[in-house]
Parts: sequence; structure tokens; C-alpha cells
Amino acid sequence: MSDEWKEPSESKVLGDGAGQEQKSWKLLEKTLLASVQEQRRARRWGIFFKLLTFGYLFIALLIFSPSLPIGSSKSDATGHTAVINVRGMIADEESASADNLVGALRAAFADGASRAVLLRINSPGGSPVQSGYVYDEILRLRAKYPQTKLYAVITDLGASGAYYIASAADEIYADKSSLVGSIGVTAASFGFVEAMKTLGVERRVYTSGEHKAFLDPFQPQKADETEFWQGVLSTTHRQFIDSVKAGRGERLQVEAHPELFSGLVWSGEQALELGLIDGLGSTSYVAREIVGEENLVDFTVKETPFDRFTKRLGASIAERLSIWAGLPGPQLR
Repeated sequence: MSDEWKEPSESKVLGDGAGQEQKSWKLLEKTLLASVQEQRRARRWGIFFKLLTFGYLFIALLIFSPSLPIGSSKSDATGHTAVINVRGMIADEESASADNLVGALRAAFADGASRAVLLRINSPGGSPVQSGYVYDEILRLRAKYPQTKLYAVITDLGASGAYYIASAADEIYADKSSLVGSIGVTAASFGFVEAMKTLGVERRVYTSGEHKAFLDPFQPQKADETEFWQGVLSTTHRQFIDSVKAGRGERLQVEAHPELFSGLVWSGEQALELGLIDGLGSTSYVAREIVGEENLVDFTVKETPFDRFTKRLGASIAERLSIWAGLPGPQLR
């Protein structure tokens, strides 16, 4: 009997179709997995090159940053006038902090080639504590190195805490148009009491001391607390005045000008008449004509580029907000 042709069974046809479909899905799955792996590999390489670039920049900053924290140049055997810049706000963590200025002053006085030390000042003032630290250190160094004079030269501005520091110098010089003085103390804040009432906001403060929240700008002022705070400012002002008098002595024309310690600021020309400064002149003038050594060597503490980068990166937003909303403390202005 001859073999008869038979049609493929339905189950076999379906089986072959399912197999082809399964193969297609496996191929698609492999393609997708390969694409994901390629993306992961690309991301890894991207991260690697970013880290490599950052490491390169970090090493470059360390290599090419100044290796000496104090001074932009070293002294030689011929002698020089040591210069220290006092720029900007006098406050902790600023370039004109007590730590930076005291360190620079010690290095400048200790350098045997320093014929004199010159403070080049352009500052509106700042913290009475930081200014007091520098003032006291200047007096100590002047007593330790009596042969080395210290001069202060005010450029654009030498006010408040900056003048506090300058008054410890042997002599003070300024330009005829410099702004000098502002011997006073200020502390400022805002009051949001009425604004909170308008907005319907209730302030809740919990303290364990009767006057613990007396500087809270969201609560009404109390007469006794205001009087107390004014006493704190007056005490700081008196300390400021006593230090200036001790530094300037009889050169101050206090009797003829009782407003000398009122917080007013004067031009360099007026300051000379008031006894706040000793003469008119620039840094180079003082070095050349007064010290007799016009070779200037900068002993100012230098921030490396890496220091500046990290300082900006780590700037505290919370601190700025607290200053805006509350009271940062008394300032010599």
C-alpha cells in the first residue's frame, strides 16, 4: 500500500508559530539588554572621566597654589617695608579676620629685614571682638619690637573697627579724600510684629529664661530689655573710645570737637585737623618718605584658589538667613 500525503496537524503548526514567536522575543530581549548594558557602560565611563577631571583640577590647585600662607614674596638681606592689607569686613572667617591679621603681623615683626610694618586699610569695620584682638596684638608686638615702627595707611575707607585697629599704630596716614572715623557701635534688626498680625500668624516661643528671647524680631519690644541692650552697646562704645584715646593720646582734639566719638565720619583732610590721623600720604609715600625704605614686601595672608573654592562651596545659607531675620550682634561702625 502506497503512503498517502497527510496535512500537518494543527497542533504542529501552532507549535512552530509559537517557537518562532519565542525566538523573536528572546532576540528582542537580548537587544534591549545589550542596549541597557551599553548605556550603563557609557554612564560609568562618563562618571570616570568626570572624577578624573575633578582630580586633575584638585591636584593642579594644590600644585599651583601659593605654598606660603603668609606673604606674596620673601624678604632679602637688603631690607624692606612690610605691608599687610586690611580689606573688607573685619570678622571671623573673612580675609580680615583677627587670625589672619595677627598671623601676618607676627611674621612681619619677626622678619629681621622689616624696617617697619605698614597696615594698608580699606575697611568699613566689623566685629568689635576681632578688632580688639588685633589692637591688643599690635600693642604687644610694638612693645616686643620697639625698634620696628608700625604705620597705618587708610586708602578709601578706615571706619569703625578699622579705625579701632589703626589707632594702635605709631602713626596714621590717609588721603585727603579718605573717609575716616565712625567711632560708634550699631546693632540693627527688623520688627515683624504688625506684619504678623496682618497675616494672622501666631508666634510661639518657648524659653527657660525670662529674657532669653529678648532679641526676637517677631515679638514686641519691652522697655526694660531695650534699655538693657542699649547698655551693652554703650559699654562697647566706651571700650572703643578708651582704646582710641589710649592709642592717639593728646593728638585727638576732643575738647574742641566733642562730636569726635559720635559715630560721624570725616574726610582725610578734616581727620588731620581733628587729630584722627598724623598726615596725608599713600602707602608708597609713607614707605619712601617716612620709613626710608620703599622696597615693599606683602605679608598679607593669602588664600589659595582651593581655599576660595571651598569657602564659596560651603557658604552657609542658614547663617545669612539668621542675619537677615535676627540680630547678628553689635558692629563697630
